[in-house]
Amino acid sequence: MTEPSASVATAWQLRPATMADLDAIMAIETGTFTSDAWSKASMRAELASPHARYLVAVDPAVPDEVAGYAGLLAPRASAQADIQTIAVIESARRRGLGRLLMATLIDEAAARGAGEVFLEVRADNPGAQALYLSLGFEQLAVRPKYYQPDGVDALIMRLTLARPSMAVGA
Repeated sequence: MTEPSASVATAWQLRPATMADLDAIMAIETGTFTSDAWSKASMRAELASPHARYLVAVDPAVPDEVAGYAGLLAPRASAQADIQTIAVIESARRRGLGRLLMATLIDEAAARGAGEVFLEVRADNPGAQALYLSLGFEQLAVRPKYYQPDGVDALIMRLTLARPSMAVGA
């Protein structure tokens, strides 16, 4: 019998984030975005917003450990949505979790009626940029020195969502 390889995909479980997840989310947030992490008060407000949808992910083998989170701002019936944040713990990276979180939020944006999804990504984060490009996002613009205090540019990216066909017989 062989040992499972590290490349075996984890069957991640996603669920809506709650206030009970705030400390775990903030631990990932401050560990990932050391110089420009959101404040606990800002994250608390996001989790409480009726216009936002935040998810946390767990590995069923370790159900008490949050492995990642992501958030979407998408008021219902708005034409636009924004991926607010996404982060995955180091040990869960390169295992499909970021892609799953993004795809789930994109589906949520579409369900809420958005035709476009926007996000900002650090110019010095090629891994995240590659993920977003692979999901169909395109770069629109640059916000110079957006991420402070590091002075790193933000790349503004957009995904245009497919609209259901209204053609008869389609």
